Amino acid sequence: MQFAHDTEPSLLMAADLANSDYDGDERIGTLAALKDYLKAHEFTGWSSAEAADLEPVHGLRADLARVWAAPNPAAVAGIVNEMLEASPQQPRLTRHGKWDWHLHFTPDDAPIPVRMRAEFAMALVDLVRSDNVDRLKVCAADDCERVLVDLSRNRSRRFCAEGNCGNRTHVAAYRERRATGSADAPRPSRTRRLP
Repeated sequence: MQFAHDTEPSLLMAADLANSDYDGDERIGTLAALKDYLKAHEFTGWSSAEAADLEPVHGLRADLARVWAAPNPAAVAGIVNEMLEASPQQPRLTRHGKWDWHLHFTPDDAPIPVRMRAEFAMALVDLVRSDNVDRLKVCAADDCERVLVDLSRNRSRRFCAEGNCGNRTHVAAYRERRATGSADAPRPSRTRRLP
């Protein structure tokens, strides 16, 4: 499934926000950190963020955690509807910077948290409507609970990108196989055909 070019960045930005207070490590605790986060995700008007935006952004983070924890698409839809109700919408087409035509859902002068909530809600609407809620995943590593958005074609992504979880899990599995002797089993030889 290929989403609109503005949906994927919003989903990835939402996952990044959901992971921004993982295991007691608050990454968006200051205005400077909030601006860095917004700038990294090329959020329009990032420089207008204010210290008063921190608390509502943290509240939005809690809503996103509920989305990833929701047991089924209907539950996700309910949370998204709550997000939409909290975000007055005035959709309009716009084009700026390197971004081709896409939708903005709130006025450009709306507070950053209001704009973020609307953007994330509309990206999640796309997931619900296209029956792709299962792309919202929790990292498969035993010692990680970060969230991710699986944008792979075959829905095969299992690990977050933040904790080197995929590599650590594979190394641990290899070491376990090696300890039990199954890693030393002979592998079939490969022969190379010459032209």
